Amino acid sequence: MSPYRTLLVEERDDRVVVTLHRPEARNAISGRMVEELHEVCGLLERTPRLLLLTGHGGVFAGGADIAELLRRGREEALQGINSRLFERVRRLPMPTLAAVDGWALGGGAELAYACDLRIAGPDAVFGNPEPGLGILAAAGACWRLPELVGESIAKQVLLAGRNLDAPAALAAGLVIDVVPAETLLEAAHALLDRMARSSATALRLTKLVVDSPGAHPVADDLAQAVLFEGQDKQDRMARFLEKKDRSRT
Repeated sequence: MSPYRTLLVEERDDRVVVTLHRPEARNAISGRMVEELHEVCGLLERTPRLLLLTGHGGVFAGGADIAELLRRGREEALQGINSRLFERVRRLPMPTLAAVDGWALGGGAELAYACDLRIAGPDAVFGNPEPGLGILAAAGACWRLPELVGESIAKQVLLAGRNLDAPAALAAGLVIDVVPAETLLEAAHALLDRMARSSATALRLTKLVVDSPGAHPVADDLAQAVLFEGQDKQDRMARFLEKKDRSRT
């Protein structure tokens, strides 16, 4: 029996596919789902693999569980229940991809923002309506969304209540592509397949350097030094040169 009650988890050799699965609540992010996503993070930290995150039933996640939020007070807010999970997702060692169709609102949007990449179906909608509920988007959107789409668009979403539909999300650079709903997961896996053909160590170190704050030439040099000494680099470059030589003959 699966240990997960709010997720569908499929483990493959090079990736883990996680489907948010609370159909009775539009996949709203509950405390139980947070705990189970922490378990997935632990799995990916122990055995680094790509992550594909999606939602069941044509909805990514309709937000956090409002009934639970209503019961939370100052102490729960200070615990950063969602924000600490989403930051853990952000810091996973290998690239992460959110495949979003339908609603990605509130905490659902913030979970998608925490992934390295997002791909959307035509009905995808990103939004942060938290101020209308008397709270703010406190699980990363207030600083992560401006990094992703720029301050102006972020303020339109966070302050003016604008929702970004799929074309707007694509225009803003929030998603890498918009594809038909029936091929969304296929396109997501094709993107992961492309990354999986790269050196896993190079992907890990590239993500680590990109996510490092500020200018980081020393980090660049150190990461490159590790890769230069690896057999993977030797093999890949030798194959490249062999292929180039064959093309000339």
